[in-house]
Amino acid sequence: MSSQGLDHSRLTTLVGYVASRAAIVLRKDFERSLGPLGLKVLDYSLLVLVASNPEVNQKQLGEALDVSAPNMAITLDRLVERGWVERVRSTQDRRAMIIHLTAAGRDLVKRAQRIAATMEEDTLSVLSPAERALLVELLGKIGLRAPGR
Repeated sequence: MSSQGLDHSRLTTLVGYVASRAAIVLRKDFERSLGPLGLKVLDYSLLVLVASNPEVNQKQLGEALDVSAPNMAITLDRLVERGWVERVRSTQDRRAMIIHLTAAGRDLVKRAQRIAATMEEDTLSVLSPAERALLVELLGKIGLRAPGR
């Protein structure tokens, strides 16, 4: 029995269930650590991808994060309004909009990445460094594989 008095044993053999429960705990770590900066998980992911990938466009970001074009446009509009990113017309493909960080966006990413580097420490303290590395590797095989596979 869990601390809530419920028997979870029939669910704990399902990877999806256990992964979802872990994701809930880790999302709370994120909200507690990066929420005060006004960041949501998607915002942070977008900003880091833009910082790490010069000349990235809106379509590439949507595909990488599995976000529909309309939702990506809304999210980017919000980040533009906050002064963190700007859309710049591509010089190679006039139809494409390249996403760039503003100076404020670069500062925010640096600050957020410093916080993110340790935000999961307490939650993951039950794992050894080798177990953490293995967990990331195994989850990456599922969640970071090429789309459509």
